[in-house]
Amino acid sequence: MSLITSISGIRGTIGGKPGENFTPIDVVSFSSAYAAWLKDQNKKLGKTKLKIAIGRDARPSGLLVHNLVSSVMISMGIDVLDLGLSTTPTVEMMVVMKNCDGGIVITASHNPVEWNALKLLNVQGEFLSASDGEKILDYSRSKEFNYADVHQIGKIISFDGGIREHIDAILDLDDVDVAAIRNSNFKVAVDAVNSTGGISVPILLSALGVKNQELLYCEPNGQFPHNPEPLRKHLDDICNLVSNSNCDLGIVVDPDVDRLVFVSEDGELFGEEYTLVAVADYLLSKSSGNCVSNLSSSRALNDIAIRHNSKYFTSAVGEVNVVEKMKECDAIIGGEGNGGIIYPPLHHGRDSLVGIALFLTHLANLKSLDEGLTVSALRSSYPSYYMAKEKISLSSSVDLEKIMDKVASQFKNEKVSRIDGVKIDFKESWVHMRKSNTEPIVRIYTEAKSKLEAETLALKFVNQINDLGQ
Repeated sequence: MSLITSISGIRGTIGGKPGENFTPIDVVSFSSAYAAWLKDQNKKLGKTKLKIAIGRDARPSGLLVHNLVSSVMISMGIDVLDLGLSTTPTVEMMVVMKNCDGGIVITASHNPVEWNALKLLNVQGEFLSASDGEKILDYSRSKEFNYADVHQIGKIISFDGGIREHIDAILDLDDVDVAAIRNSNFKVAVDAVNSTGGISVPILLSALGVKNQELLYCEPNGQFPHNPEPLRKHLDDICNLVSNSNCDLGIVVDPDVDRLVFVSEDGELFGEEYTLVAVADYLLSKSSGNCVSNLSSSRALNDIAIRHNSKYFTSAVGEVNVVEKMKECDAIIGGEGNGGIIYPPLHHGRDSLVGIALFLTHLANLKSLDEGLTVSALRSSYPSYYMAKEKISLSSSVDLEKIMDKVASQFKNEKVSRIDGVKIDFKESWVHMRKSNTEPIVRIYTEAKSKLEAETLALKFVNQINDLGQ
């Protein structure tokens, strides 16, 4: 299959043929392109000696890709701050905290073990803009790289304290109440899919005073015990563990720890869409302000914003788009409905670790008022919506934009957004259709007042797009 290049990075399946899969040649080419772009950006500023942070998740191909990327960087005369096994938000923070000029996270996030990717960061430790990403693709196509001579080769600086410094920064936040969490004596189960969440989440919980932890799949060996995307159909083990072990809640993260899902005490999912809703409820209850999510996220966040006399804004799907909108409207909280929390006082990036700390603070504060409060009761206090998520694989010959135009035209009397694919808002439901940033598919998300309505709506548009694509 083809490599996928998008605002979410460069990703593909390991092995195979260059240009078709994610091979060593492709890793070297795109890494060289990123280094060339970074050097040109800094040349304009008069800076010639550069340093970037590199970290990886635990998937089996990670060390191979990590070594290739590091070798390219020092070959281009750039120093490497080697964070080793790390998380995406940790690398993002270390770019800023360690005065780096950029960063690369080697992770395919929620994709299966066959995949890997390069997530490229700017000097702010944030994902590159679409325009900067396009410039890097231009560099990779031109192959106009200028490698350093032997006297200018960069050096590798190993640093294993990134996760600890990341957690220390979370503990220092005004909105994180360590004492309240410690006094609540929570019992928490964790599923870290045998990746770097298995390192970071238990350390964070211990630092927050959570002594009673049930750890599941927390060995960072990269052997994913189930599909790493944190969806209910993949999470039977953690759901059973939470209910059978009388835990207060369960925590699930994806391989690079930027998506966060909670499990209620009864073994049912709190709902990935409601991770952001709950955190926003806590923060907006303290101070009214703006919040942001992408077009594929639940209406429940808007309902919470209204409840707290705050304003809700939407962006195109993709972390960089959410961040851009958050900065534009000075949002105090934002993220994506897939369990991504972006909390600006820490950094502008999806971060499961700060999400855990804020959620536990919220829960601890509520339990101080009602000792019998459960996570399922908290979930029931929020507006109930149901989502359905479908995807379609279409041949490369299909003109997807033309199909989207036809769909938008057919529903022109409804509220239609073309910011990102097509989103149609009906009175009691919505549907969002768009090309994926991370897979060669079309995603179709719907939301309605019942599960049946959401699923029926999704299948309706799956059939409609299939018919138009023939």
